[in-house]
Amino acid sequence: MSEDDPSSLPNKTVVTVVRSPAKPAEDRDACLVVIYGDDMGRRIPLGTGPMTLGRSSSCDVQIDQESVSRNHCRVSFDGKRYVVQDLGSTNGTYVNDELVEEQRLKDGDQIKVGRTILKFITGGNIEGQYHEEIYRLMTVDGLTELHNKRFFEEAIEKEVSRSQRYTRELSLVLFDIDFFKRINDTYGHLAGDAVLRQLGTIVRGRLRSHDIAARVGGEEFAILLPEVDRAGAVKLAEELRRLVQQSIFRFEGVRIDVTISLGVTEWSTQIGNVESFIRTADEKLYEAKRRGRNRVVS
Repeated sequence: MSEDDPSSLPNKTVVTVVRSPAKPAEDRDACLVVIYGDDMGRRIPLGTGPMTLGRSSSCDVQIDQESVSRNHCRVSFDGKRYVVQDLGSTNGTYVNDELVEEQRLKDGDQIKVGRTILKFITGGNIEGQYHEEIYRLMTVDGLTELHNKRFFEEAIEKEVSRSQRYTRELSLVLFDIDFFKRINDTYGHLAGDAVLRQLGTIVRGRLRSHDIAARVGGEEFAILLPEVDRAGAVKLAEELRRLVQQSIFRFEGVRIDVTISLGVTEWSTQIGNVESFIRTADEKLYEAKRRGRNRVVS
């Protein structure tokens, strides 16, 4: 939230603000919202006392996962701001994907505890912000920050209808991560989550504002491309494949090689319906995997 420029205010107002001893309400009014993991959407109000998060049933917030330590981290109010402090956890505490020992929190920060992600919300209208976040969770995957399967299913119905009505080109790209189970088995599920999160960042950075990218399964993704023909979709898919292959995926200092396989199709009246549209792209994806992975098939 931006602050007003004091130079643009009357002197009397400036003097009043300077002399006021009261702490802004937003400094003390805050909550955590689970945006990924069990109990997604859960609201955890924060007071001025410390709150411990961990696997132990004695914690204020219990997160029952193997990747979470018994006493994992603590969120407390230091008199000015809320602070998260790692309690010597095995897998560490992350704020906005950065490993931290102690970190002051600001509005919108994301705290990762094991495989659970909590969003820190503070400000003058906590209730409104919380409901906005819940609405966002109805359409967005908390880990990758791409759209979720529910949103995608609604969007593809609308876009196919528009394509039929206005005779507009429409293409679909389906892809997944090659040997993702091997990544989880070799490096652990926390590393797998880190790969998915970074992949989401790569995808978001490549698309136009009206393209629709979604996580539709564990390691499965879809991109809906309005007003793009098959050739254009293949070009984008190949660029994305190359970007992923060239990107350096890391988790706790370990480099993880990642590739993706992609299937591409373009809508036509011969396809008939949305289910066939998706199935055709899915068949192309599995053909890419049969032909050796790390490739695009259309």
